[in-house]
Amino acid sequence: MNALPRLPAAVSTFCAQTAIVINNPSTSPASMSTWGRPSAQMLSTEAPTITSAQTNADVMQIFGRHRELISLPVLEEDRPIGLISRNIFMSQMSRPYYRELYERKSSIAFMDKSPLIVEADTPIETLAARAVEHGNKTLADGFIIVKNDRFLGVGAGLDLMHVLAELQAEKNRQIMQSIDYASTIQRAMLSESVNAMHATLTDVDIVWAPRDVVGGDFYHFRRYDDGWFAAIADCTGHGVPGAFLTLIATSSLTHALNQYGPRDPGRLMTEVSNSIKLTLGQHSAIHHANSNDGMDAAFLWFENDSNTLTSAHASLPLLLLLPGQEKIQNIRGERTGLGYTDTRVDMSWTNHRTRLPAETVLCCCTDGLIDQIGGPKNISYGRRRLGQTLLRHRESPIAELTRQLMDDFQTYQGPQPRRDDLTALILRLH
Repeated sequence: MNALPRLPAAVSTFCAQTAIVINNPSTSPASMSTWGRPSAQMLSTEAPTITSAQTNADVMQIFGRHRELISLPVLEEDRPIGLISRNIFMSQMSRPYYRELYERKSSIAFMDKSPLIVEADTPIETLAARAVEHGNKTLADGFIIVKNDRFLGVGAGLDLMHVLAELQAEKNRQIMQSIDYASTIQRAMLSESVNAMHATLTDVDIVWAPRDVVGGDFYHFRRYDDGWFAAIADCTGHGVPGAFLTLIATSSLTHALNQYGPRDPGRLMTEVSNSIKLTLGQHSAIHHANSNDGMDAAFLWFENDSNTLTSAHASLPLLLLLPGQEKIQNIRGERTGLGYTDTRVDMSWTNHRTRLPAETVLCCCTDGLIDQIGGPKNISYGRRRLGQTLLRHRESPIAELTRQLMDDFQTYQGPQPRRDDLTALILRLH
């Protein structure tokens, strides 16, 4: 088996130091600056050269002495004018009578007159783009590196690919490190609501499962002297864009709650919607905003003394399972989302007031649960299947009911990829 080609020393150093950064999270990415910006010079290796005054016999001798040589630069007054590929040269000279015809002729007979020639300080990314423009020959035969137009060395296409791969790996590592920390921040923001929820309700569970590391779903819970407020929301998108939007939406909701209180969920939706529109410059469709983002949501206010639930809904339904009943009640509300360009500034969401007896089970979820594709027919999980699971496990503690629901959901999903973020609030009133 042939040995792998030896990388230039600068390339080996670069790859080794990049590996140290990748494998040691405590190493700062800023340490990469100690080697300088990656450029073509780091790929340069010394190589024998030839002039146009020399013959193909000389080319044959040089290739014979340097078995590792892929291409031979041709110079005039120390300036490159072309590149002779070993493969092309040897295949031509091995043809019948070609050696006799061309051996004494100039070395330029089989020379590539337009090889890729780059200055030593050319950034690696620029070099890669130019290599693509030159086509496959650059990958196969390499390129010439000059300094102030004078020959410095040759570079190999394989070395260029190796360095690009390491650079990409380092960029990916930095991005993922940032996203992982963003996930820590997002979960920390939600933890206050989780603590308030469990301090207020004795039989409750919350599922927050972003499709990616961070997500566009969020929930909010506050405890008051006379009741509690809960919100479930699904912002536009998922991943990083969705997570950014949750910051805007959470801030808008917090401000609205502080200003207007929790007892009018419909009014809160109007305020949050207009706040999102103002923040994103989405006052109306005719303003030609650069974005058209918002959220679907359900806002819930429960009054302890009267056991009355007041809820407003923007495309997120609420499922209710009352004790002794075998049918799920659905409160759907409006199908207009909050904050979008086509959502009117004077849009109002209806408050639905429902008196609920003890032992009522409530379930509110985003469409990441309902719309997930799966099962033998590759159709959505759906509200009907969700309701059947709630009915089947209604007597179980909510934590167990939630576990059974998620097990059933994951089984149904099977090998299908996750489509969206998923959030579900399930609780039993006492």
